[in-house]
Amino acid sequence: MRKLWSTVPILIAGFALVAGAVPAAAEPEAVPGGFYAGYAAEAANPGGNLPGINDWDCKPSAEHPQPVVLVHGLTANRQINWVPMSGALVREGYCVFAPTVGVLPHATEYPLNVIGAVGDMRGAAAELAVFVEQVLAATGAEQVDLVSHSTGTLLAGYYVKVLGGSTDVDNLIALTPVWRGNEAYGAGVALEVMDQLGIRNQTLALWDPICPACLQMAKGSDFMNEITDGGPYAPNVQYTNVMTRYDELVMPYTAGYVEAPNAVNIVLQDTCEQDFSDHVAVGSSVRAQQIVLNTLDPAHAQPVPCVFVPPFVG
Repeated sequence: MRKLWSTVPILIAGFALVAGAVPAAAEPEAVPGGFYAGYAAEAANPGGNLPGINDWDCKPSAEHPQPVVLVHGLTANRQINWVPMSGALVREGYCVFAPTVGVLPHATEYPLNVIGAVGDMRGAAAELAVFVEQVLAATGAEQVDLVSHSTGTLLAGYYVKVLGGSTDVDNLIALTPVWRGNEAYGAGVALEVMDQLGIRNQTLALWDPICPACLQMAKGSDFMNEITDGGPYAPNVQYTNVMTRYDELVMPYTAGYVEAPNAVNIVLQDTCEQDFSDHVAVGSSVRAQQIVLNTLDPAHAQPVPCVFVPPFVG
Protein backbone atom coordinates (compact mmCIF):
# COMPACT_ATOMS: atom_id res chain seq x y z
CA MET A 1 0.00 0.00 0.00
CA ARG A 2 2.79 2.42 0.83
CA LYS A 3 4.31 1.82 -2.58
CA LEU A 4 1.03 2.60 -4.28
CA TRP A 5 -0.21 5.68 -2.58
CA SER A 6 2.58 7.53 -0.88
CA THR A 7 4.27 10.03 -3.12
CA VAL A 8 5.87 11.82 -0.22
CA PRO A 9 9.37 10.74 -1.40
CA ILE A 10 8.58 12.44 -4.70
CA LEU A 11 7.46 15.51 -2.76
CA ILE A 12 10.69 15.64 -0.80
CA ALA A 13 12.79 15.13 -3.92
CA GLY A 14 10.81 17.79 -5.72
CA PHE A 15 11.38 20.38 -3.01
CA ALA A 16 15.08 19.77 -3.47
CA LEU A 17 14.81 20.88 -7.09
CA VAL A 18 15.52 24.57 -7.26
CA ALA A 19 15.84 24.84 -11.03
CA GLY A 20 13.04 25.50 -13.45
CA ALA A 21 10.82 28.45 -14.20
CA VAL A 22 7.84 29.29 -16.33
CA PRO A 23 9.12 30.13 -19.83
CA ALA A 24 8.27 33.43 -21.43
CA ALA A 25 7.28 32.09 -24.87
CA ALA A 26 3.63 32.33 -25.87
CA GLU A 27 3.23 28.81 -27.19
CA PRO A 28 3.33 25.58 -25.20
CA GLU A 29 6.86 24.43 -24.63
CA ALA A 30 8.80 22.16 -22.36
CA VAL A 31 9.46 23.81 -19.00
CA PRO A 32 12.87 23.17 -17.44
CA GLY A 33 12.23 20.64 -14.73
CA GLY A 34 8.82 19.83 -16.22
CA PHE A 35 6.28 18.78 -13.62
CA TYR A 36 8.88 19.07 -10.88
CA ALA A 37 9.40 22.77 -11.56
CA GLY A 38 6.37 23.11 -9.31
CA TYR A 39 8.39 22.01 -6.30
CA ALA A 40 10.94 24.72 -7.02
CA ALA A 41 8.11 27.26 -7.20
CA GLU A 42 6.75 26.05 -3.85
CA ALA A 43 10.20 26.15 -2.26
CA ALA A 44 10.76 29.70 -3.53
CA ASN A 45 7.34 30.94 -2.42
CA PRO A 46 5.95 28.63 0.29
CA GLY A 47 2.18 28.50 0.23
CA GLY A 48 2.03 31.14 -2.48
CA ASN A 49 0.62 31.41 -5.98
CA LEU A 50 2.20 30.92 -9.37
CA PRO A 51 2.58 34.02 -11.57
CA GLY A 52 -0.79 35.16 -12.89
CA ILE A 53 -2.77 32.63 -10.84
CA ASN A 54 -5.54 33.59 -8.40
CA ASP A 55 -5.67 37.19 -9.56
CA TRP A 56 -9.06 38.09 -8.11
CA ASP A 57 -9.19 41.27 -10.18
CA CYS A 58 -8.92 39.32 -13.46
CA LYS A 59 -11.90 39.79 -15.74
CA PRO A 60 -12.43 37.20 -18.50
CA SER A 61 -12.04 38.50 -22.05
CA ALA A 62 -14.52 38.08 -24.89
CA GLU A 63 -12.13 35.55 -26.42
CA HIS A 64 -11.94 33.51 -23.21
CA PRO A 65 -15.11 34.27 -21.26
CA GLN A 66 -14.84 31.38 -18.81
CA PRO A 67 -12.24 31.27 -16.03
CA VAL A 68 -10.15 28.12 -15.76
CA VAL A 69 -9.88 26.38 -12.40
CA LEU A 70 -6.98 23.94 -11.94
CA VAL A 71 -7.57 20.99 -9.59
CA HIS A 72 -4.37 19.36 -8.33
CA GLY A 73 -3.63 15.73 -7.52
CA LEU A 74 -2.50 13.69 -4.53
CA THR A 75 0.17 15.32 -2.30
CA ALA A 76 0.33 18.34 -4.61
CA ASN A 77 -1.12 21.83 -4.34
CA ARG A 78 -1.95 24.91 -6.39
CA GLN A 79 1.72 25.51 -7.18
CA ILE A 80 3.30 22.08 -7.32
CA ASN A 81 0.97 20.60 -9.92
CA TRP A 82 0.70 23.43 -12.42
CA VAL A 83 3.83 25.35 -13.47
CA PRO A 84 3.83 24.29 -17.17
CA MET A 85 0.05 24.19 -17.59
CA SER A 86 -0.73 27.44 -15.79
CA GLY A 87 1.96 29.25 -17.75
CA ALA A 88 0.44 28.14 -21.06
CA LEU A 89 -3.04 29.23 -19.98
CA VAL A 90 -1.99 32.63 -18.61
CA ARG A 91 0.00 33.41 -21.76
CA GLU A 92 -3.12 32.71 -23.81
CA GLY A 93 -5.05 35.29 -21.82
CA TYR A 94 -7.21 33.12 -19.56
CA CYS A 95 -8.17 34.07 -16.04
CA VAL A 96 -6.70 31.12 -14.15
CA PHE A 97 -7.44 30.10 -10.58
CA ALA A 98 -6.18 27.20 -8.50
CA PRO A 99 -7.05 26.13 -4.95
CA THR A 100 -5.27 23.82 -2.58
CA VAL A 101 -7.90 21.42 -1.25
CA GLY A 102 -7.93 18.29 0.86
CA VAL A 103 -5.21 19.19 3.35
CA LEU A 104 -5.36 17.01 6.46
CA PRO A 105 -7.17 18.97 9.18
CA HIS A 106 -4.45 18.36 11.76
CA ALA A 107 -1.65 19.41 9.39
CA THR A 108 -0.87 22.89 10.69
CA GLU A 109 2.88 23.14 10.11
CA TYR A 110 4.66 23.72 6.81
CA PRO A 111 5.07 21.81 4.51
CA LEU A 112 2.28 19.43 5.59
CA ASN A 113 -0.23 22.27 5.66
CA VAL A 114 0.21 22.83 1.90
CA ILE A 115 0.03 19.19 0.83
CA GLY A 116 -3.41 18.65 -0.64
CA ALA A 117 -5.76 15.94 -1.89
CA VAL A 118 -4.83 13.58 0.94
CA GLY A 119 -7.76 14.36 3.24
CA ASP A 120 -11.33 13.12 2.94
CA MET A 121 -12.30 13.44 -0.72
CA ARG A 122 -15.89 14.46 -0.07
CA GLY A 123 -14.65 17.34 2.05
CA ALA A 124 -12.07 18.30 -0.57
CA ALA A 125 -14.74 18.32 -3.29
CA ALA A 126 -16.88 20.57 -1.09
CA GLU A 127 -13.91 22.94 -0.72
CA LEU A 128 -13.64 23.00 -4.52
CA ALA A 129 -17.33 23.89 -4.77
CA VAL A 130 -16.83 26.88 -2.47
CA PHE A 131 -13.78 27.98 -4.44
CA VAL A 132 -15.64 27.85 -7.77
CA GLU A 133 -18.41 30.00 -6.32
CA GLN A 134 -15.78 32.52 -5.24
CA VAL A 135 -14.31 32.55 -8.76
CA LEU A 136 -17.71 33.11 -10.35
CA ALA A 137 -18.53 35.92 -7.94
CA ALA A 138 -15.18 37.67 -8.49
CA THR A 139 -15.12 37.37 -12.28
CA GLY A 140 -18.82 37.73 -13.07
CA ALA A 141 -18.64 34.66 -15.28
CA GLU A 142 -21.57 32.26 -15.58
CA GLN A 143 -19.45 29.08 -15.71
CA VAL A 144 -15.90 27.86 -15.30
CA ASP A 145 -13.82 25.23 -17.06
CA LEU A 146 -12.04 22.69 -14.86
CA VAL A 147 -8.62 21.21 -15.65
CA SER A 148 -7.85 18.38 -13.25
CA HIS A 149 -5.04 15.89 -12.77
CA SER A 150 -4.90 12.49 -11.07
CA THR A 151 -6.84 12.51 -7.80
CA GLY A 152 -8.06 15.94 -8.82
CA THR A 153 -10.14 14.31 -11.55
CA LEU A 154 -12.18 12.54 -8.87
CA LEU A 155 -12.52 15.68 -6.77
CA ALA A 156 -13.73 17.58 -9.81
CA GLY A 157 -15.95 14.68 -10.89
CA TYR A 158 -17.56 14.33 -7.47
CA TYR A 159 -18.17 18.07 -7.26
CA VAL A 160 -19.78 18.15 -10.70
CA LYS A 161 -21.86 14.97 -10.46
CA VAL A 162 -22.71 14.55 -6.78
CA LEU A 163 -22.53 18.07 -5.34
CA GLY A 164 -24.44 19.75 -8.16
CA GLY A 165 -21.56 21.58 -9.79
CA SER A 166 -22.73 20.77 -13.30
CA THR A 167 -24.63 24.06 -13.51
CA ASP A 168 -21.41 26.00 -12.91
CA VAL A 169 -19.06 23.94 -15.12
CA ASP A 170 -18.84 23.80 -18.92
CA ASN A 171 -15.76 21.63 -19.56
CA LEU A 172 -14.10 19.12 -17.27
CA ILE A 173 -10.68 18.18 -18.62
CA ALA A 174 -9.33 15.14 -16.78
CA LEU A 175 -5.62 14.33 -17.07
CA THR A 176 -5.01 10.69 -16.02
CA PRO A 177 -8.61 10.23 -14.83
CA VAL A 178 -9.74 7.49 -12.44
CA TRP A 179 -13.44 7.23 -13.27
CA ARG A 180 -13.75 3.49 -12.57
CA GLY A 181 -11.53 3.50 -9.48
CA ASN A 182 -7.90 2.58 -9.08
CA GLU A 183 -6.68 -1.02 -9.07
CA ALA A 184 -2.98 -0.20 -8.96
CA TYR A 185 -0.88 -2.57 -6.90
CA GLY A 186 -3.94 -4.53 -5.83
CA ALA A 187 -5.87 -1.66 -4.26
CA GLY A 188 -9.29 -2.92 -5.30
CA VAL A 189 -8.44 -6.47 -4.25
CA ALA A 190 -7.28 -5.17 -0.88
CA LEU A 191 -10.71 -3.71 -0.21
CA GLU A 192 -12.34 -7.02 -1.13
CA VAL A 193 -10.03 -8.88 1.26
CA MET A 194 -10.84 -6.39 4.01
CA ASP A 195 -14.54 -7.04 3.46
CA GLN A 196 -14.03 -10.81 3.57
CA LEU A 197 -12.15 -10.46 6.84
CA GLY A 198 -14.62 -7.94 8.20
CA ILE A 199 -11.94 -5.34 8.85
CA ARG A 200 -12.64 -2.64 6.25
CA ASN A 201 -13.82 -0.03 8.75
CA GLN A 202 -10.94 -0.72 11.11
CA THR A 203 -8.40 -0.47 8.28
CA LEU A 204 -9.88 2.73 6.93
CA ALA A 205 -9.72 4.21 10.42
CA LEU A 206 -5.98 3.53 10.47
CA TRP A 207 -5.59 5.48 7.22
CA ASP A 208 -7.68 8.46 8.33
CA PRO A 209 -4.86 10.35 10.10
CA ILE A 210 -2.49 9.76 7.18
CA CYS A 211 -4.34 9.74 3.86
CA PRO A 212 -8.03 8.88 3.77
CA ALA A 213 -8.07 9.78 0.06
CA CYS A 214 -5.61 6.99 -0.70
CA LEU A 215 -8.15 4.21 -0.19
CA GLN A 216 -11.18 6.28 -1.15
CA MET A 217 -9.98 6.28 -4.76
CA ALA A 218 -9.63 2.49 -4.88
CA LYS A 219 -12.11 0.57 -6.99
CA GLY A 220 -15.03 -0.55 -4.86
CA SER A 221 -14.73 2.11 -2.16
CA ASP A 222 -17.88 3.84 -0.96
CA PHE A 223 -16.62 7.09 -2.45
CA MET A 224 -15.96 5.51 -5.86
CA ASN A 225 -19.34 3.79 -5.82
CA GLU A 226 -20.98 7.20 -5.54
CA ILE A 227 -19.18 8.30 -8.69
CA THR A 228 -19.59 5.11 -10.73
CA ASP A 229 -23.26 4.55 -9.90
CA GLY A 230 -25.12 5.32 -13.12
CA GLY A 231 -21.87 6.34 -14.83
CA PRO A 232 -19.29 8.91 -13.75
CA TYR A 233 -20.48 11.82 -15.85
CA ALA A 234 -22.95 14.61 -15.18
CA PRO A 235 -25.19 15.74 -18.04
CA ASN A 236 -24.59 19.11 -19.68
CA VAL A 237 -20.85 18.98 -18.94
CA GLN A 238 -18.32 18.14 -21.65
CA TYR A 239 -15.59 15.72 -20.48
CA THR A 240 -12.18 15.31 -22.07
CA ASN A 241 -10.12 12.42 -20.72
CA VAL A 242 -6.38 12.32 -21.43
CA MET A 243 -4.60 9.05 -20.63
CA THR A 244 -1.21 7.41 -21.08
CA ARG A 245 -0.38 3.75 -21.52
CA TYR A 246 2.63 4.29 -19.26
CA ASP A 247 0.62 5.36 -16.22
CA GLU A 248 2.19 3.76 -13.17
CA LEU A 249 -0.25 5.13 -10.60
CA VAL A 250 -3.64 4.71 -12.30
CA MET A 251 -4.10 1.05 -13.22
CA PRO A 252 -5.34 0.07 -15.62
CA TYR A 253 -4.84 3.34 -17.44
CA THR A 254 -8.21 2.67 -19.06
CA ALA A 255 -9.86 3.29 -15.68
CA GLY A 256 -10.44 6.73 -17.10
CA TYR A 257 -11.69 5.58 -20.50
CA VAL A 258 -15.46 5.79 -20.26
CA GLU A 259 -17.46 6.40 -23.43
CA ALA A 260 -20.44 8.73 -23.51
CA PRO A 261 -21.93 11.29 -25.92
CA ASN A 262 -20.47 14.09 -23.79
CA ALA A 263 -16.99 12.57 -23.43
CA VAL A 264 -13.85 12.55 -25.59
CA ASN A 265 -11.21 9.96 -24.73
CA ILE A 266 -7.59 10.56 -25.74
CA VAL A 267 -4.78 8.04 -25.30
CA LEU A 268 -1.60 10.00 -25.96
CA GLN A 269 0.28 7.16 -27.64
CA ASP A 270 -2.51 6.55 -30.16
CA THR A 271 -1.30 9.58 -32.11
CA CYS A 272 2.37 9.71 -31.10
CA GLU A 273 4.56 6.76 -30.22
CA GLN A 274 7.29 9.16 -29.10
CA ASP A 275 5.18 10.22 -26.13
CA PHE A 276 6.44 8.31 -23.09
CA SER A 277 4.50 10.36 -20.57
CA ASP A 278 3.99 8.63 -17.26
CA HIS A 279 1.40 9.69 -14.68
CA VAL A 280 2.90 13.01 -13.65
CA ALA A 281 4.21 13.96 -17.10
CA VAL A 282 0.67 14.13 -18.46
CA GLY A 283 0.15 17.17 -16.27
CA SER A 284 3.03 19.07 -17.81
CA SER A 285 4.04 18.05 -21.34
CA VAL A 286 3.71 20.28 -24.40
CA ARG A 287 1.28 17.77 -25.87
CA ALA A 288 -1.00 17.89 -22.83
CA GLN A 289 -0.82 21.68 -22.81
CA GLN A 290 -1.95 21.86 -26.44
CA ILE A 291 -4.77 19.38 -25.89
CA VAL A 292 -6.03 21.52 -23.01
CA LEU A 293 -5.78 24.72 -25.06
CA ASN A 294 -7.57 23.11 -27.99
CA THR A 295 -10.35 21.82 -25.76
CA LEU A 296 -10.91 25.20 -24.17
CA ASP A 297 -10.85 27.05 -27.50
CA PRO A 298 -11.70 24.62 -30.32
CA ALA A 299 -12.27 27.47 -32.80
CA HIS A 300 -8.55 28.25 -32.66
CA ALA A 301 -7.22 24.72 -32.18
CA GLN A 302 -3.64 24.04 -33.23
CA PRO A 303 -2.07 20.69 -34.16
CA VAL A 304 -0.88 18.70 -31.17
CA PRO A 305 2.85 18.22 -31.81
CA CYS A 306 4.19 14.68 -31.94
CA VAL A 307 7.46 15.10 -30.09
CA PHE A 308 9.49 13.02 -27.71
CA VAL A 309 8.08 13.33 -24.22
CA PRO A 310 10.16 11.80 -21.43
CA PRO A 311 8.52 10.19 -18.42
CA PHE A 312 8.47 11.82 -14.97
CA VAL A 313 9.04 15.41 -16.10
CA GLY A 314 7.14 15.71 -19.36
